Formats: sequence, structure tokens, C-alpha cells
Amino acid sequence: MIYETLRLERRGRVGIVTLVRADALNALNERLMDELTHAVDVLEADAEIGCLILTGSGRAFAAGADIKEMAFKTYPQAYGEDFITRNWERITRTRKPVIAAVNGLALGGGCELAMMCDFILAADNARFGQPEITVGVMPGAGGTQRLARFIGKSKAMEMCLSGRMMDAAEAERCGLVSRIVPADQLLEEAIRTAEKIAGHPQPMVMLTKEAVNRAYETTLSEGVRFERRLAQSVFAFADQREGAVAFIEKRAPEYKHR
Repeated sequence: MIYETLRLERRGRVGIVTLVRADALNALNERLMDELTHAVDVLEADAEIGCLILTGSGRAFAAGADIKEMAFKTYPQAYGEDFITRNWERITRTRKPVIAAVNGLALGGGCELAMMCDFILAADNARFGQPEITVGVMPGAGGTQRLARFIGKSKAMEMCLSGRMMDAAEAERCGLVSRIVPADQLLEEAIRTAEKIAGHPQPMVMLTKEAVNRAYETTLSEGVRFERRLAQSVFAFADQREGAVAFIEKRAPEYKHR
């Protein structure tokens, strides 16, 4: 595929996807979401990639869904084409870790897209919000669900009902973002973090991601049982033995990601 709305790069074992509709604040239209789905498929299938970064160009991560494209959509159209579900959910099914490096605005669908990633590194100029109510609609890509899980019912309800935005400091305080980074250092820090993740044995990284995500889908006792089985399964991998032997021999491990 020839990408028109994003840029795909590789830095060693890190795959970087940058949204490049900067003239539209990286608004998420059908073309962009199709291309993003394809780019994630490419990186997921690449055995040399261990971690993904999703970021935006210009003044925004993504300022939401493209209102011009959806303004006159009808319900039969939205339902018939499976609007949102058809090409927005790929990141949620990615087995490799995905870091959202959020610069500037992450609003509406942009905030929802960031929340689909495994964690968010925010520039100090980042702003988050679900302002759909201000244009006569409501969140539809997980905004009412993921936001409530991340920051609690009260704040999520206020933001979704009023359209209020929160800055990076508030987002970090309430657990929406992992860390705040100076804007001019955001991508470099995201790459450093991704390189560290990608340097660990990939099977263990993927198993750990699966276990953490399970915490949101089940009870504590079932989650611990699931974690226990995965922890036992790591002894089937060559990288487990290499990590242990390297530690005993006081040397750096040489992982084969198998």
C-alpha cells in the first residue's frame, strides 16, 4: 500500500507510525484508518519488530474523527459499513506492545485511539478530551468505556458530558498517561522506551502484555490463575534459560526471541 496519511519507519526493532494529515490536525478519516490498519498488520507480521510507536505530526496527535466525512452519514450507512468497528480496532488486537506518543491535541477519536494503545507517553503540551457532545454526537470508539476505566466514572462522565479537556498534568495525575515528557523530547523518549521493551525476549513481552490486559477482563482470582499458567509456560522458551544463565554468569543475555 502507498500511504498518503501516515509515515511508516523502522528504527532497529522499533516500528514508528506517524499520522501526517497535519493540515487537518490528523483528523481520522476512512483513508487514514485503513492505512493505519495496514501499517499495523505489516509491523505485527515483521519478526524484526518488537515494539510499535504511534504518534502524530504537527500540532496534534489526532484531533478526532473527520467531521466533514461523517456529517451527513445515515444510520443505515453507519450500520451497513460497520462504521468504526471495521477499521478502528486493529491496535486493540496487536500482540506486540504499542506506545502512544501524544503531542498536542488528542481529542475525540484521537483520545480513543491513544487509549487503544498499551500506554501513553504525553508531551507537556498534550491535551485530552472527548468533546463529541459539543458537535451533537457521542463517543463511539470506546471513549465512554476506556476513559471510565482509566480515570474513574466521575471524571469520565464530566468530560464526556461537558466536553472539557484535561492537560497533560491532570492526565498523569489521574492515570490516563504513564509519563510526561518535554515536547521536543517526546519521540526520542518514546523510541528509547520502545527499544528497551523490544530488547527483552519477545515471547515474554507478549505474554506479559496479555496478562496485564486480562486484569481488566476478569476477576482477581481468575486473573491470578491466568497469570500463573503463563508464568509457568515461559519455561518452554529458550530465552528463559538464556536469561537465567546470563544472570548467573554475570553477562548480558543474547536473546533469540523464541
